[in-house]
Amino acid sequence: MTASDQDLSQELQSLRDYIRWAMSCFQQHGIYYGHGTDNPWDEAVQLVLNAVHLPWDANPGVLDARLTQAERLRVLEFIRRRTEERLPLPYITGEAWYLGMPFYVDSRVLIPRSPIAELIQNEFSPWLRPGDVTRILDLCTGSGCIGIGCAYAFPEAKVDLVDISPEALDVAERNIQRHELGQRVVAIKSDLFQALKGRRYDLIVSNPPYVDAKDFAEMPKEYGHEPTLALTSGEDGLELTRQLLREASDYLEEDGLLVVEVGNSEAHLREAYPEVPFIWAEFEQGGNGVFMLEAQTLLAYRHLF
Repeated sequence: MTASDQDLSQELQSLRDYIRWAMSCFQQHGIYYGHGTDNPWDEAVQLVLNAVHLPWDANPGVLDARLTQAERLRVLEFIRRRTEERLPLPYITGEAWYLGMPFYVDSRVLIPRSPIAELIQNEFSPWLRPGDVTRILDLCTGSGCIGIGCAYAFPEAKVDLVDISPEALDVAERNIQRHELGQRVVAIKSDLFQALKGRRYDLIVSNPPYVDAKDFAEMPKEYGHEPTLALTSGEDGLELTRQLLREASDYLEEDGLLVVEVGNSEAHLREAYPEVPFIWAEFEQGGNGVFMLEAQTLLAYRHLF
């Protein structure tokens, strides 16, 4: 505890005081919002309330409650880590929200933010063929949030969460248990499809590394705490996506659907394969760079990849 922390802890008394102080610190340090919130108020509320073990949506009446000395120092430590270390909020709190559900996260995985959530909410309609969905693959799963979200959307389906990183799979397994889905969802270590021989899926969803070299060099400091392995994929961001496109048809049912996020590398993909009829999703809730291909279309164009 520094002398300045001791002084501040005497001046700042209530949760509201610390939320205001946090917002001032955010402004002073020019932090980046984009890992769960998009404004200083929401960021400060979540940070401060979590530090004293209160939910982010606690009754606003609690904001005028005074804190104990231990709580004050913990809040100040959270604010310091967010502003001086530029740690993203979910890495400090150990929790990120996706599809309205909480997921455990730490620096071994990306912080959930994929617009694929909107597709999951709509059960991939109208692109996924009608009928039962019994097997789903979440490739490059990270925290497991996309695959677990799919398990909720398709309650009859078995879901494989696949990643090359054992550290990421530890996090995914923790989230499987948190959501009590161990009977239907399994985490598998595999370099893309390598360990999945003989399996076929109605739906393959992937949020692979796709940040190109230029974008990666220009990213805010907060992204430096996320695993590089989960962000970058060659100069144009498409190294892994090309391999995925070459191999995916071997693991899709004949009427299956492939859904892949490539973010800003959409421009590179369009330029590289202008003849491929990618279906690009449009999102009401914001986001871009997610394409879909039906299994038969993927098979017809796989020679180009």
